[in-house]
Amino acid sequence: MTGGPVIIVGAGHGGYQVAASLRQAGFSDRVCLINDEAHLPYQRPPLSKGYIKGSAGPESLMFRPEKFYQDQKIELISGRAVSIERAGHKVLLASGETLPYGHLVLATGARNRLLDLPNANLPDVKYLRILDDSESLRHIMPSKKRAVIIGAGFIGLEFASTARIKGLEVDVLELAPRVMARAVTAEVSEYFQARHREAGIRIHLGVQATSIEAEGGRVTGVSLSDGRHLPADLVVVGVGVLPNIELAAEAGLPVAAGIVVDEYLSTADPDISAIGDCALFASPRFGGSLRLESVQNATDHARCLAARLTGDKKPYDSHPWFWSDQGDDKLQIAGLTTGYDRVVLRGDPAKKAFSAFCYHGDRLLGIESINRAGDHMFGRRLQAMDRSITPEQAADESFDLKSTLA
Repeated sequence: MTGGPVIIVGAGHGGYQVAASLRQAGFSDRVCLINDEAHLPYQRPPLSKGYIKGSAGPESLMFRPEKFYQDQKIELISGRAVSIERAGHKVLLASGETLPYGHLVLATGARNRLLDLPNANLPDVKYLRILDDSESLRHIMPSKKRAVIIGAGFIGLEFASTARIKGLEVDVLELAPRVMARAVTAEVSEYFQARHREAGIRIHLGVQATSIEAEGGRVTGVSLSDGRHLPADLVVVGVGVLPNIELAAEAGLPVAAGIVVDEYLSTADPDISAIGDCALFASPRFGGSLRLESVQNATDHARCLAARLTGDKKPYDSHPWFWSDQGDDKLQIAGLTTGYDRVVLRGDPAKKAFSAFCYHGDRLLGIESINRAGDHMFGRRLQAMDRSITPEQAADESFDLKSTLA
């Protein structure tokens, strides 16, 4: 079991879960959670959809009330870590305070990739990652009429759906030839493109924004690479994220497309670990290293690390899963479908409920399900058992999926 205080930098899903899991496992030394936001630790998935649509306050998003942290003796420290003194086992905060650690957990997450265009810093150009972003959008949307969303990934499309429901005219720009191109199969992309267009959202593929137009400091529109101009009084940018690796890099820890950790989530310094969106972790299951941006990955990383720090050392081996709510449709993904060469559909896209079973040869890599939660849960259970089904079985609606779980 780790001796000395555990200091956790970052109070998102991963950071919060490490602290909670340590206490649950009986860790009795000091636990500090460094939080650089002015809120208690909170859930992020609702920020781009339910929270903007609704009227509930920020407290509705909090993992736990303040009393939980007091009762569990988890010290919430408002501030920002600016450097790590590895030799002295200390973290320096921007306030000048120094925190000694026995083990340091970097749960620094990721930040939005910023748009490098004229007028991109105007007040009506928004990003959506933290609670303050969502609060700001919720506040200004009633006064807006036309939104241009740059980027058709999960966040961009989730917000597009929300904005349309709120009555805004919505245009979505995407440089790739289809929406969510890096995340899902062409079959799922096509379904969502059609659904968003049915809702009145205009999707522009194979184009990019070249400038944001403004008058008197107010956004008036967006110019496109094909010469067109889209009027707008709100621009929301969702062009990906960058992992927050600077703190680790400046401390001399290896970094690449994330903070480099082994299969136990340990950095090159045995007294420092990294988890969640910022971590590039070795994966014996998938071969090579992965960096995943998901609540599941951050939470499971946290539980794995807390177990190691309390004497139960096992490599991280969780199966990834993801989800996205867009309008009335729920997309759920079980597994990593990268490298698939065959897609088998189960169900009927015309009935707004189907799954795409993704294969490499005859090996099932993952399942993308739309409004078929049963298929998703089947996929997660099947993967946990390291089993597969044939493409022919997947395509046959009369085949009982559950029979393979017995």
